[in-house]
This record gives sequence, C-alpha cells and structure tokens, in this order.
Amino acid sequence: MRVRQWRLWRRWTVRVLCVLLLTATGSALGLSGGLLLDSTGTPRADAVSRGGDALWLGHAWVDGRKTQADVDALAEQLGGGGIRDLYVHTGPLAFDGSLDPALYPRAHWLIGALHQAMPQVRVQAWLGQILDGEGPGLNLAASTDRITASFAQVLDAGFDGVHVDLEPLHTGDPHFLDLLSRAHALTNARHRVLSVSVPQTDPVPGAHLVGTLVGNHPKWLSPGYLTEVADRVDQVAVMAYDSGMPTKALFTGYIEEQTRLALQAVPPSVDLLIGLPAYTESTMDHHGSAETVAAAIRGVRLADEGRPKFGVAVYVDFTATPADWAAYHRDWANP
Repeated sequence: MRVRQWRLWRRWTVRVLCVLLLTATGSALGLSGGLLLDSTGTPRADAVSRGGDALWLGHAWVDGRKTQADVDALAEQLGGGGIRDLYVHTGPLAFDGSLDPALYPRAHWLIGALHQAMPQVRVQAWLGQILDGEGPGLNLAASTDRITASFAQVLDAGFDGVHVDLEPLHTGDPHFLDLLSRAHALTNARHRVLSVSVPQTDPVPGAHLVGTLVGNHPKWLSPGYLTEVADRVDQVAVMAYDSGMPTKALFTGYIEEQTRLALQAVPPSVDLLIGLPAYTESTMDHHGSAETVAAAIRGVRLADEGRPKFGVAVYVDFTATPADWAAYHRDWANP
C-alpha cells in the first residue's frame, strides 16, 4: 500500500509540475502571440481527412462481449468517414513480454467481420503494458525476444498489423528502438503494418527532462528521439491529450503547436496521426470541457500543411459520444 501511495504521489507531483510548466509556457507564449494566437486563423481548404484516420477500440471487441450487431453499428457510425485503421486492444502483454491467447478468443471472428463490413479497414492488434520505470512492469532489455514473439503471435491470428503502446516512454531509450527495429523487420516480412503510440513533443526544448528528473515519468519526447522512433515504423499516433490546458482556445493552440512539431519530426514517408480526446472525465491534466474533439480538430487543421500521409486518431470507441462523432464528420471527414 505504501509503495502504491508513493507512486500515486509521485505521479501527481509530476503532473502538477508539468501543468505548471505548460501554464508558464502558455503564459509566456501568450504574451508574444503564443497558444491563443495559434488557435486563431483559417485552416487550409485541403486540411481535411485523406482517408487515413484511425480509431482505438476497447478489449470488448475480442473477448466475446461484442456481436455482429456491434460490428454493423460501428460500420454505420464510421460510414462516410476516413477511418482506415482500427487499433483493437488485444493485450496487455505480460510483464515478461508474453501474450496469453485467452485474452483474445474472438479475434479471428472479429477480423473477418470487420473486413466484411468495412473492406477498407486494417485491423491492428493494440498491445500495451507499463514499462518498469514506475516499478513492476515490462523490462525491455530482458524481454525483447518474447515481445517480438507476441507480435508474431497476433499476426498469426490474422491481424493486419501491430500497434505498440508502451508507457512511460523515455527519450533516448535504446531498447525501445531495438524492439521497433526487430518488430518492423517482422511486419515487413509478413507484409503487415507496424504502428506506435507516442507521447507529445517537447513544447519547449528539454521539457521532457522535467518529468524524468522529478518522477521518472516523462510527459514529452524530444523531437530527435521522435524521429528515431518514426524511422522504425510505418505509422505514428501522437497521444495529443492530457495537456493540462484549461480552455478550449488554449487546447486548440496547444494541439496546433503539437501537430506542427510532430510534422517537423516525423518523416513524410511515415503515416502521422494526431490523437483526439473522445472522453469527458476531468483529471489534473485533462479538463473535459476544454479538451474536446472539436477543439483538437481545429488545432490539427490550423497546422495541417497538406502532407498526404496525415490524419487523426480517435481515442476511444467506448467513451466517444455522438457529439464527438458529429465533430469528426463535420469538421474533418466531411467538412
């Protein structure tokens, strides 16, 4: 209990410091135009979906809770939009990197049903775990072989790709880069796709050091390390939420900045997706009234430079509301 309380205290301390840093950064930038100025303007006419967007789906889709009726409803919900990739939660990985097949008994059925209902989609296995920097967790240095075998396991099950979500990711971690290199060799050999969820990019140089030094929980990646990650995958999805921004205008400006930074760091040959927060609960670093899908899409569109391999990713299906989907279709997929 004491260990758990310490971790919670440490995590909240880091979040408070990150919010304070962001607030200070936002205030400084605001004085010179900054985030509020970034939230203004008119998006380019071609700042719309290219048909390469994504959606994170919960575990209920592979464990037997979902039926054909749910697949049909999802197809209707996504109809007319630009969703190409579905990240289906298939893990988590065990702390030793292995993956229990009992976690996804309905995967074969789901993949076939989704392909039948939506032939354009790729169904990726979303595999995640906590890295051991916060205590008991996945040790990349010791588990890369088993993790890679788990990736092969879901490809054998019929998934069109692997979506990697390991957190907290530290800038400069060589073991993560090694894992991605080996995973990409695997997916390339199988003619499948490898994608990865990544934290946001340093809003100011060295910002990732704040969380690392104080609580071993970085909130951002350096641009250089993001480029190294992107060089080893087919697709990067930026988790561009939990920003701590208290208003929609500031959040829009923050997303504009994060999108612009990601566009600079991720090579044009790699799919770049900006995550949209389709959930409403409020926490220390997520103000549900400020971090909305509509506000995020506006920020994305303001920074959109017309790159072909660019889109958004909706997080997550089981919390997305009709208003979230209306904003996606109205402002991005079918503006």
